[in-house]
Amino acid sequence: MRCSVIALLLLVVAPTVFGAESADPKRSKSVLVTGASTGIGRKITERLAADGYFVYAGARKEADLKALAAIKNVQAVRLDVTNPQDVNAAVETITNAGRGLYGLVNNAGVAAIGSFADTTMEEFDLVMQANVYGPYRVTKAFMPLLVAQKGRIVNIGSLSGILAARDLSAYSMSKHAIEAFTDSLAQDLAPLGVAVSVIEPGNYRSDIGKNATERTGAATRFTDRSKYKEPDEVAAATERALFEDSPKRRYLVVPDEREAEITIRKQIEQLIQLNEGQPYTYERTALIKMLDDALAQARPRTP
Repeated sequence: MRCSVIALLLLVVAPTVFGAESADPKRSKSVLVTGASTGIGRKITERLAADGYFVYAGARKEADLKALAAIKNVQAVRLDVTNPQDVNAAVETITNAGRGLYGLVNNAGVAAIGSFADTTMEEFDLVMQANVYGPYRVTKAFMPLLVAQKGRIVNIGSLSGILAARDLSAYSMSKHAIEAFTDSLAQDLAPLGVAVSVIEPGNYRSDIGKNATERTGAATRFTDRSKYKEPDEVAAATERALFEDSPKRRYLVVPDEREAEITIRKQIEQLIQLNEGQPYTYERTALIKMLDDALAQARPRTP
């Protein structure tokens, strides 16, 4: 009789005591964030961890790794996305942890600021290694884990992936590449149950300009970004892309309407250029019908 009572108590108590972690669906989903030491990557890491997700936070410097490791629900991972050995070691670390991997946020990146004439090939190569080869390398390395959980990939792009400003040719090229990478990868992985999105932030506070200045010694109009808003809205959009039921392909995240209008107008300008005086040129009525057809498939405006 005594054994029966104990067994009954274990059946009642065990789900509460031993199953607490597995009962929380958030705790079963882990996410790797690259470039998590500062700026957008740090904000994403802090938000996801605070909301109960387990975050592998990639960084290069020892001080940054220690600071990230001090955050609840975060495991710091040494990860330079330009270093194949670091990437392979990170795969091993996350695989051995046994949680699997549901989400990957390709955030790590650098900026090269300067005219085409002034940008050295070394700077150009660094930007491509970090901003293009890095996400490609990391995604390829972690794809088996992401496919196993039918997870999500979120690439952190930029308005520079849609626009192109003076003194940002290398950076803009790299972010345009992320737009194409997102679209191609989404089609490749959709049959495997993995969704892919890109976040396109506008002007938010970050150290990317300061880091470029420290690296090259040249101060520019992008060096001090302290006047801009903290990128909390970017972190919120990233969380939605990772976990909402039907993620969008693109999340335009800007601090004000002016930046949104500039971006949309640029897309319209490119549409006109594609349609202007070509062998196959559509008149206004046909273009408006195409726009109406596309809008009919669009989601309603978000609050």
